[in-house]
Amino acid sequence: MTAKIRDVTLRDGLQLSDGQLPTEDRVRLVRALLELGFDSLEIGSMARPDLVPSMAPSMDVVAALTPEELAHCWIWVATPKQVRRAAEAGVQYCLSVTDEHNRANIGRDTETSMAALPEALEIAAEHDVAVQLCLATSFTCPFTGPVAPERVLALVADARGQGCSDVVIADTLGQASPGEVASLTGRVVAEAGTRPVTFHGHDTWGMGVANALAAIEAGAQTVDGALGGLGGCPFAPGASGNTATEDLAFAIRPEGVRPESFRSLVELGEQVLGTLGEVSRSRAGQGSRSRATAFDWTFAAAS
Repeated sequence: MTAKIRDVTLRDGLQLSDGQLPTEDRVRLVRALLELGFDSLEIGSMARPDLVPSMAPSMDVVAALTPEELAHCWIWVATPKQVRRAAEAGVQYCLSVTDEHNRANIGRDTETSMAALPEALEIAAEHDVAVQLCLATSFTCPFTGPVAPERVLALVADARGQGCSDVVIADTLGQASPGEVASLTGRVVAEAGTRPVTFHGHDTWGMGVANALAAIEAGAQTVDGALGGLGGCPFAPGASGNTATEDLAFAIRPEGVRPESFRSLVELGEQVLGTLGEVSRSRAGQGSRSRATAFDWTFAAAS
């Protein structure tokens, strides 16, 4: 089965942008991506708006979407209280594998976040909402360097997280190599049991697509991307953009992605980045604008 791509433009993608994307544009983006066949989207975060201003409209986006649309959406949360606030959509309960990044990102150590997870799961169950367990800094930490795989595996195996629907491992800094991604992903897939595994990668060192493909080969069922390679963690020095959704779509070619829909995706990314005043980092997007007429995936071939 071909792996799926989850688009995270409206959460991780917007975190480092100085531009503003109005709520109505965010809602249109959700609907456009769903129309293009993306059935999993990360649409916002419960992060404090004074710390991450771009996430302030997240609940306005939730309020504007239908229940059918929200069934495909995820909201980033870090506490049980945030789960209750975001309970109309699926939630991604995020913590960092290292205490140092968890304190910088969330304001507590990793064990405190894990200790609160059972309460978060109880609240989610009351609202019939799924919870993903997202493990940031699964490969390297901006404050302490390489992360031992055993620390990641211990969190995946922790009984307090067994009620989560999925496990997400994140190369937060984009410093992992394909071999490292394949090794850890394979071990996480084995430890996660029936819980599907998602790989969240960044393209900081140019390994975004290669790492995503390595994760898929090792058993990950979903990989994350953001339009134009937007994004990064504001609390992780050295982090830059996500792997571009356009590049993942071209490389993986999941069901429904064909030359025509790919060109529509590229145009959608260009519209979003134009509104934000950002430059696209998508190599596939750039390639699609070449003058090659004998390659179906270019705009020139369609003209």
